[in-house]
Amino acid sequence: MQNNKSKVAHMVHTPAILVLADGRGFRGVGFGATGRTLGEAVFTTAMTGYQETMSDPSYHKQIVTLTAPMIGNTGYNDEDWESHGDKIWVAGLVIRDLAVHHSNWRANQSLEEAMEKQGIIGIRGVDTRALVRHLRNHGSIAAGIFSGEEALRDTQELVDIVNGQPSMEGADLAAEAGTKEAYVVEPTGLSPEEADKAPTVVAYDMGIKSATPKNMAARGLRVYVVPANTPYEEIKKYSPDGVFVSNGPGDPATADTMVGIVREILADGVPFFGICFGNQILGRALGLKTYKMKFGHRGINVPVKNLITGKIDITSQNHGFALEGTPGESFATDFGPAKVTHVCLNDNTVEGVALDNGLAFSVQYHPESAAGPNDANQLFDQFVQLIKDGPGVGPYLPLAPFTRSASSLIDTDNDKKGDK
Repeated sequence: MQNNKSKVAHMVHTPAILVLADGRGFRGVGFGATGRTLGEAVFTTAMTGYQETMSDPSYHKQIVTLTAPMIGNTGYNDEDWESHGDKIWVAGLVIRDLAVHHSNWRANQSLEEAMEKQGIIGIRGVDTRALVRHLRNHGSIAAGIFSGEEALRDTQELVDIVNGQPSMEGADLAAEAGTKEAYVVEPTGLSPEEADKAPTVVAYDMGIKSATPKNMAARGLRVYVVPANTPYEEIKKYSPDGVFVSNGPGDPATADTMVGIVREILADGVPFFGICFGNQILGRALGLKTYKMKFGHRGINVPVKNLITGKIDITSQNHGFALEGTPGESFATDFGPAKVTHVCLNDNTVEGVALDNGLAFSVQYHPESAAGPNDANQLFDQFVQLIKDGPGVGPYLPLAPFTRSASSLIDTDNDKKGDK
């Protein structure tokens, strides 16, 4: 029945247009909800994982173009949500072709049905190759999807509406995308006695992906997820053995409060780990500046080199801002010497920083994958090793053993649900 509904919906030709702030328009057919949505037009080169992409809070206020030619083949399921509360965060979706039928053993609804339920507007039938070339040449840009009657309005009127929205540069969005109340993710795979003694991590939710605390919990950590900007004095009640700052949307240059909190954490000597937005926050706390990239990194096959170990990982990424710096450079901070530890091999973007004493480290990419390769999942083991054994002789020295992969966590979840 679900597939029949999807087929009928697919055959409805609702007029739609994607309008860019520079006046470029791409006409197509609306799907999902009908109406108007505004955001920053970006693209991801990921060939799989559209559910994880759409539910990643880092995509808040962004209209995402998927470069894979056919989308919706695997439907939507209850397990691959990457947002707390199973929310779709993209502002809109742009695709070439929508699958008439979905087919996957875990699917319980179609892509279009999930979008309709949450009021997400999409446009299909777009020449996504031409659109992505435009975004690569001219950069990510303000945009809007208009479907139904609005799509028939004068294009210049729509361009004016698009240009009236706030810019992503200077946008403070982390508090919107993160949790409003603290919650706990308990350690898994431990006896009650072991769980009582589990190390505690406080994770600042700037727009955290669900797979991140799951990866920590699978390694025996108790994770208290707290709202962005929670004062350091307030999280001391959890007696944290380590502190984590997550991924999230918006401009890191606006996150002065979180930068100040991280500086307090570093001054107190608490082990620290950051991912994506957390990497930019640590970098700012160490004195580096950030900038907006032309079109960012969004995909699941981005090569990154660890300049300390020489290891190259194929990584999952989603960011439109980055840290200023030179690959491998050392620099002085208020907390001792630090260095740029990772670099993107595609364009030399800074992908990680760390204190030389190993007490704090961060990366720009997503070791939790979801979706993407598991190469960098070892960084969660590195954080556990830092918490339990101390900083060693420096960042990533010694390199922690690789104990769990993201894919093994999915298998464990399925076992618990009786799916395998």
